[in-house]
Amino acid sequence: MLIPGDDEIRALHERFAPSAEAFELVWTHSVIVCRIAEQVGGGDVDMALVRAGCLLHDIGVYRLEPGDHYVRHGLLGYELLGEAGLPETLRRFCAHHTGVGITRDDVLSQRLPLPPGDYLAESGEEDLVMYADKFHSKSSPPRFLSPETFSARVARFGDDKVKRFESLVDRFGAPDLAPLAAEFGHAIT
Repeated sequence: MLIPGDDEIRALHERFAPSAEAFELVWTHSVIVCRIAEQVGGGDVDMALVRAGCLLHDIGVYRLEPGDHYVRHGLLGYELLGEAGLPETLRRFCAHHTGVGITRDDVLSQRLPLPPGDYLAESGEEDLVMYADKFHSKSSPPRFLSPETFSARVARFGDDKVKRFESLVDRFGAPDLAPLAAEFGHAIT
């Protein structure tokens, strides 16, 4: 599989972003997620694939309509990348990075606006992109999340989600967010 480079991926973002502000928010977040993944990743994962996954994972945010449930952005990104002709391996980063994974049971019990199914990371690369994404939020204002903050945030979805996140922390380690926070001017909460 030919993995697109940063310039190709940036061009996709520019093509689909509805505004310069949306582009700046999503692209900056994606770059930050990539930097976090590069900091904690390695070993048995393809870091070129991880880089592309980080830069593409949130592209579906551009397709959210007013009133849409944010959880849909992953599926919207999966569809957008399909329309753009990208392979399944890259498309999966969009649909399989939300939270620490969404199961069919989650979709049904929480009445999520998604087709019933499992939206779980399956490869080491998908795990790493999903994990790195947990440490930065596009909220207003954007901010970094400490492992403790994210763990508390995901606890509302059940102990199994906390345990899944803790297993990822054990596997990849906690990133050093201070240098990134200083560089990008985003607080750590």
